[in-house]
Amino acid sequence: MRTYLRLFVAGFRRQSTYRLAAFGGLVANTAFGLLKVALLFAAVRTSGGELAGYDVAMMSSYIWISQGMLGSVNLTGRTEIADRIRTGDVAVDFLRPLDVHLASVTTEVGRAVFALIPRGIPSVVIGALLVGMAVPEDPWAYPLGAVSLLLGIVVSATTVYLVGVSGFWLLETRGVALLYMVVSGFLAGLFVPIALFPDWLRLVATATPFPAMMMYPVDVLSGRVGGAAAVGLVALQVLWLVLTVAAGQLATRAGRRRLEVQGG
Repeated sequence: MRTYLRLFVAGFRRQSTYRLAAFGGLVANTAFGLLKVALLFAAVRTSGGELAGYDVAMMSSYIWISQGMLGSVNLTGRTEIADRIRTGDVAVDFLRPLDVHLASVTTEVGRAVFALIPRGIPSVVIGALLVGMAVPEDPWAYPLGAVSLLLGIVVSATTVYLVGVSGFWLLETRGVALLYMVVSGFLAGLFVPIALFPDWLRLVATATPFPAMMMYPVDVLSGRVGGAAAVGLVALQVLWLVLTVAAGQLATRAGRRRLEVQGG
């Protein structure tokens, strides 16, 4: 555990060196957040002040919390393990006395957690000051929301790891990463809440781990879902975490048997 804690800290520190990029991300989060405010607020008002259970204040919470999570939830499909497999450096990783899968995920989570400081929290604060938003009335929503947020980050890391390890079987993973970016952002609820989806599409979304990365933490943190229903969403996140970790372990072991490294 001490080794993985150090990897987490290393990922956190590595990300902290990109301060100008973090500021640029905050500016982008705010700009796109304001664009989403204009579009989604208009949709709510056109629907008579409520749309699929969202009023203006709740829609604002959805917008700014989801924008704040953008730097921490990997919806791009890019991951360091894919590059290490392509270059053959992963062979060195397999010689080290640690689990390659867990080490990669832990480092990714460290980077993601740091992003909450310069991008995530300021984005929410800016949104609250400029537009206002709904806040949970139940005090238990805050610690439960923090747990849900952390689970969303970890599920994102364990799921995108599966994209990276597809490189054991593919010569190039950029196509898989691009497909992942298109699908994950939509089904995670990045553009619109999945409650606005048609029934069949909402069913498809909930059958994937993507809502567990963003939509479920947003629902818990905003107070849209509370009580036993909020606990149920967190339980679903735990389930997806177990499934993606198991899939990652199996893929890593199978990939290790398949790996071939040529050269000096």
